[in-house]
Amino acid sequence: MESIRNIFCVGRNYRLHAEELGNEVPKSPFLFNKPTHALVEANGQEILLPGDRGAIHHEVEFVIHIARTYKKGMNVEDVVDRMALGIDFTLRDVQSELKKKGHPWLLAKGFLNSAVITAFRPFPGVEACRNIDFSLLKNGELVQKGYLRDMLFDLQTIIEFTSEHFGLGEGDIIYTGTPAGVGPVANGDRLTLNWGEEALGECTIKML
Repeated sequence: MESIRNIFCVGRNYRLHAEELGNEVPKSPFLFNKPTHALVEANGQEILLPGDRGAIHHEVEFVIHIARTYKKGMNVEDVVDRMALGIDFTLRDVQSELKKKGHPWLLAKGFLNSAVITAFRPFPGVEACRNIDFSLLKNGELVQKGYLRDMLFDLQTIIEFTSEHFGLGEGDIIYTGTPAGVGPVANGDRLTLNWGEEALGECTIKML
């Protein structure tokens, strides 16, 4: 996997996903980070995940790659050069305990191999992506499906918000949020990430 500088993730960016976990629907983008050590490409191999920290949930997401430093007034096509699909793995039991204590989510979101990603491909533009679905299959069964048009905060809003609060530059990537249907993975599960009818990446879960 090429050098990635920062991994930004948008939480609760699909209304039905926020509601399925009993979370308030946000009024502005809600972001967190993953360390670069979490990143792993889904190229058909086994991906190792911790099996002793409670349930691990899959969250499939549309991912954008930033080509240059964002400056005020730029649009999505000015700064995004490539796209991919990803899975934001979450230690759900750990996250629930962290929420109760008001603690950051890093332990639940930043563990090794928690940021799965497919190979990047050229970004065709916002309009070309709006009506193409992205989805996750588990052992051949559809478990999540979403469209960019259903995001609470669109790509332009996400880019502007991220730049304003954290800075945004070449080599950064943004996981833009997951649709409804998140659920647990188990040892041996085969996961396939689809863009429309095309499989962009696959991996098999290996619990340690």
